[in-house]
Amino acid sequence: MKKHIPNIITLLNLFSGCIAITMAFQGNFGAVVFWVALAAVFDFLDGMAARVLRAHSTLGKELDSLADVVSFGVAPGMAMFLLLRDFCYVIVYSYSFGGAATIIAVISLFIPYLAFLIPVFSAYRLAKFNVDERQTDSFIGLPTPANGLFWVSYCLGILPFISNYFVFGITILLIFALSILMISEIPMFSLKIKKLTFRGNERQIILTILIIAFIALWGIIGIAAGILAYILLSIITRVKK
Repeated sequence: MKKHIPNIITLLNLFSGCIAITMAFQGNFGAVVFWVALAAVFDFLDGMAARVLRAHSTLGKELDSLADVVSFGVAPGMAMFLLLRDFCYVIVYSYSFGGAATIIAVISLFIPYLAFLIPVFSAYRLAKFNVDERQTDSFIGLPTPANGLFWVSYCLGILPFISNYFVFGITILLIFALSILMISEIPMFSLKIKKLTFRGNERQIILTILIIAFIALWGIIGIAAGILAYILLSIITRVKK
């Protein structure tokens, strides 16, 4: 029985991701953050359970990737699609006359679909991770759960700025940048703490403090800021080596 416990936890990850998608369709971005964050907790616990129970399996590895692509790829991608679609509506309504309105309307039909680069690159990233034997104690490229958490918190954080053209431009750039970062060869440190000591866990502890501070200052979007800090911290500490 114990060999099935990690897989059950993984399926709870998938279940949470499915609910997150339905919440996105309802426009409840706060609930999307909650369910994707819960999926991340289950994603952490299934690996821990597999180690404690010594129940590692090929099935569990593949199931984990399938769950992750839904919870941290499809769910954030759908939330971003709906957000970009709403923004494009704002753009079209602001150009209600002339030839420019027609051109902008046509372009706006396609822009929201850029959001689906998130699940596309997430799937590629997960497949790459499964066949890459180098990623045992650390990551190469941005982990899919980190990317997913970034996008759901970002979506909720920028809702008040839905008509801001600068935010819109930054959002499009971030979609491309983080998608490429997921399949890049840039080393990223693992968030797992193996020993309860500061030495050897400096980056993990610093990042935890930063995320708590960011959330205290800026609310949910502080999670997105924390993921960016994770990327920068990984790059900086790698350069020092």
